[in-house]
Amino acid sequence: MLPAQQGYDRAITVFSPDGRLYQVEYAIETVRRGTVAVGVKCKDGVIIAVEEKSRKLQIVDTAQKIFQIDDHVGVAAAGYIPDARSQVDNARFFSQSNKMIYDEPVEVETIAKHLADQSQQYTQYAGVRPYGVALILGGVVNKTPELFLTDPSGTFISYDAIAIGSGSDEVTDFLEKTYNTDLSIDDASTLAIAGIQLSGDDKGDSHIRMAHIKTENGLYELISDEQIANYSKTAKEKYPHEKN
Repeated sequence: MLPAQQGYDRAITVFSPDGRLYQVEYAIETVRRGTVAVGVKCKDGVIIAVEEKSRKLQIVDTAQKIFQIDDHVGVAAAGYIPDARSQVDNARFFSQSNKMIYDEPVEVETIAKHLADQSQQYTQYAGVRPYGVALILGGVVNKTPELFLTDPSGTFISYDAIAIGSGSDEVTDFLEKTYNTDLSIDDASTLAIAGIQLSGDDKGDSHIRMAHIKTENGLYELISDEQIANYSKTAKEKYPHEKN
């Protein structure tokens, strides 16, 4: 890299002559190197699912990349997970503050905008670095499922279905071809796991974590390994990928 380019590469607040913020792009690349996470919205609620690659002797009882924000909101993360924990703590505080002030559950879009605003600030001040994580936020507000994506640039976008992390482009193409708005919660769960199977290695089901937020009760629910195994079996039968 030329000396002039190195200056733009090191300065978070300076645009390069071709209109790029290199450190933000590096943060987005960190997200692409993380394990895949998938969010799917359906008529019965929202599903978020992640792939967690664990070491041989690691205790895997606690999910590392899927989090509960409030009774009705969950988050799946891809990228630098310590940054995800920081943003989750911030979102939990923001959600509880909103409940105390307005006496009503916070909307998922409001949380997504708050986290995106924070991420954007970290792209314009010296002495900080961008968050190296993207988040899929899913929840149910007033019987309406909501799904949003935030990324290190400070962007937040609503989706019906989306994937982030390693292999996410391939998974998103798969979701675009197979998704429809009439999916049930079980069908959407099967679709999400099929996307993770498309991106990841065939290592069984122990590396997958999933949560539901259903419209009928609006509550976050972490799905058991037994249920995930059933969804995985159905996914392999319904969506036989070329690599399987």
